[in-house]
Amino acid sequence: MVLKNKVAVVTGGAGGMGRSTVLRFLAEGARVVIADFNASEGEATLDLAADAGLADNARFIRTDVANEANVSAMIDCATDNFGRLDIVFNNAGVGGVIGPIWDVEEDEWDYTFDVLVKGVFFGIKYGSRVLRAQGEGGSIINTASVAGLSGGCGPLAYSAAKAAVVNMSKGASVQLAPDRIRVNAICPGFILTGLTKSPKLSEQAAGEHLDGLQPWPDHGTGDDIAGTALFLAGDDSRFVTGEAIVVDGGLTAIGPDMWQRYGQPYEAQMTRNRLNRGTTGEQTVVRELKGG
Repeated sequence: MVLKNKVAVVTGGAGGMGRSTVLRFLAEGARVVIADFNASEGEATLDLAADAGLADNARFIRTDVANEANVSAMIDCATDNFGRLDIVFNNAGVGGVIGPIWDVEEDEWDYTFDVLVKGVFFGIKYGSRVLRAQGEGGSIINTASVAGLSGGCGPLAYSAAKAAVVNMSKGASVQLAPDRIRVNAICPGFILTGLTKSPKLSEQAAGEHLDGLQPWPDHGTGDDIAGTALFLAGDDSRFVTGEAIVVDGGLTAIGPDMWQRYGQPYEAQMTRNRLNRGTTGEQTVVRELKGG
């Protein structure tokens, strides 16, 4: 087993890419703390672990990654329950604010960056403290996005936040390399999750919509990200750090334009502003534009 005797924390672990990674890590011998804002989905993920006969190796803690005390408690949950920490996967995410930049409100921008950037910062901060104290190295993995690599790949605020995650990962990798702590980012393309699926579409219809948006003939799944995370979490990646690994079916190879491929209007052409709260259990907020 690739992760035998290792302990991992996965934020956003109750759904989508996070849940897929939790189940993959458990299957590979890890003990896992599932951290998520959505408590009902967290309990459902624990049930899946129990169905696989791995209930003793999983814990759930409700976590707002934008809250520093919550993230500190999340890391404590790992050490208190399993005695150590080896892997931190900062994966929690939301779509954030989507709309013309001249209409975005400060609180909408802050919400986007609080979850997507500050949440990763807190995860690295508190995770690295434990890993450094243990003195045995470790792996920190951060979910970025192809949207953070090029303009036109995603909403402006989301893209800016994910670019920050890429560069935070690189900077942290340099600081933590002397401690043999690897820090890498994963940059997914079109992955079918609750974040990318329209509530108006069935799972099958949503998948079919994503098919063909990249050179690879079908869409990505949470399992594709879980496989990449498993590599980065395991010892086979011991000399891999400071990387932003793209998992996108060749999307960026052809110069992506998310808006055009996804069939959405450009933000500057939108008539309404949206604040996407992902799979937190909180509703997306839609409002009319205020700016001119």
